[in-house]
Amino acid sequence: MAVPSSSSVQAARQALADRLRELCRDAGLDGKDLAARCGWHPSKVSRISTAKTQPSEDDIRAWCAACGAVDQTGDLIASLRAVEGMWVSWHRMERTGLRRAQESVLPLYEQTRWFRAYSPNFIPGLIQTYGYTEDVLRAVQRRRVVVDDVADAVAARMDRQRVLYEGQKRFAFLVEESTLSNAVGTAETQCEQLEHLLSVGTLPNVSVGIIPARLERTRMPVEGFWIYDTAQVNVELVSGYLTINQPSEVKAYADAFATLADMAVHGDKARALVSRVRDSLV
Repeated sequence: MAVPSSSSVQAARQALADRLRELCRDAGLDGKDLAARCGWHPSKVSRISTAKTQPSEDDIRAWCAACGAVDQTGDLIASLRAVEGMWVSWHRMERTGLRRAQESVLPLYEQTRWFRAYSPNFIPGLIQTYGYTEDVLRAVQRRRVVVDDVADAVAARMDRQRVLYEGQKRFAFLVEESTLSNAVGTAETQCEQLEHLLSVGTLPNVSVGIIPARLERTRMPVEGFWIYDTAQVNVELVSGYLTINQPSEVKAYADAFATLADMAVHGDKARALVSRVRDSLV
């Protein structure tokens, strides 16, 4: 399975490969012995044991059986599924529609206390209006999803927004200035969204930063990402959804967020930017 170059994903794949290699060694087998018992070419064993190829669940069952370690099969398959969950293609995530993807992150949202989100293209989902969400998800559905459950997906995203008002949670949102006028729907929908952005920005637990468009800046726009507390980052790429939990990599995104936040305007200056764009749409 091809995955993006992420140290979190690679570290998890390597850990699984190391465990499989240990089973082989503990059983007193070398790669050729294991390959013979599984009916494989020796190169397959080499690729799996060096994390160059990710095993399937059937590969793990065969490997454990060959090593006399059938009792380890369940744990290793669970590890494999965890690795697979770190990188999910949009095709896989959305094969049954968009609602499931919206609902799947709710437990993470409920347990997170400190949210940081950077979006270079759209208003972040937690602070979108119904109409704006409908336009965004409809565009996604038309581009890559056969199943049309947009109405259910919009309802799920709207329900998720309750975390803004629950418990002692903090939210910091950063968007590029171009996002304020980057609409996939009508001017009326975008205007309503900007009004909502002004309203949400007054909540005591919410910070909204706008990165002004200008010729000189210390950091160029990057991919959109969410940071959950200090434990996890999710990145939306063209081909899929990446989950990062390697501490050094999470820190890299946190540092990027801090740099972008320093470039942004907040408070009255941010509201002035939003209001100016809103007024131009009326």
